[in-house]
Amino acid sequence: MPENFWRGNWHGSQSSSFPHHRAREIVRPTGGILRGFVPSRKNGRLVHHEGLLERDAIALFEAHHRVAQYREQPLTLQYPDGPRLRRYTPDFEVVLDTGEAVLVEVKPVRSLQAAEVGHKLACIAAHMARTARAFLVLDNTVIRQEPRLSNLQQILQHADHLMPTTAAVAVALSQWGKHFPMPYQQAQQALATLHLRPANLLLMGYLWCDLDVPISPATELHLMKEENHAWFCLSQAHGF
Repeated sequence: MPENFWRGNWHGSQSSSFPHHRAREIVRPTGGILRGFVPSRKNGRLVHHEGLLERDAIALFEAHHRVAQYREQPLTLQYPDGPRLRRYTPDFEVVLDTGEAVLVEVKPVRSLQAAEVGHKLACIAAHMARTARAFLVLDNTVIRQEPRLSNLQQILQHADHLMPTTAAVAVALSQWGKHFPMPYQQAQQALATLHLRPANLLLMGYLWCDLDVPISPATELHLMKEENHAWFCLSQAHGF
């Protein structure tokens, strides 16, 4: 992701971060997986990723206004596989604005096609259902939908590092709300008079745009009129 995606160490307007210790640490990295860290606005810290697909999933979590917080490799649990008890560490736990927590596994489609992987995930999903845990598998066909992913990465790049207050947004919408839908460039100029950016309002869920076409200065921005409505969807079953 762009280097100017985030600077500093904060969560919202607070100069703090959520402490997190991964349930599974990689002591000796092997193979061709590109591991690294992505700075997160929502978590106020660097988030570890194992592979580029996880990095792209993080961009979706950062951009989705219904995702309040997330953490990587959050816990290790045990699940039955026939007579055997096996261990499993999900890639992420995503906490929604409702407080619901969803355990997320990130896998490329080619991996999901392997019989062994399919069996493992079926056992895990059955265990999650028995224990009333929300569980979701995200593959590259969902994560890397284009131009959606590139559009969201662009929005993240153009957003301020600190989100504006709800009071500041309310003032802006009271002044400019009646003028929407509005082209992106025009909205940028209008909101600049109040020291706001359209990208921030998109990330906060006050505005939305069509992500199925590349964003341009002429892209129309719309007011989000339905409460708890998501302007892009990762899982209808889990409401985000």
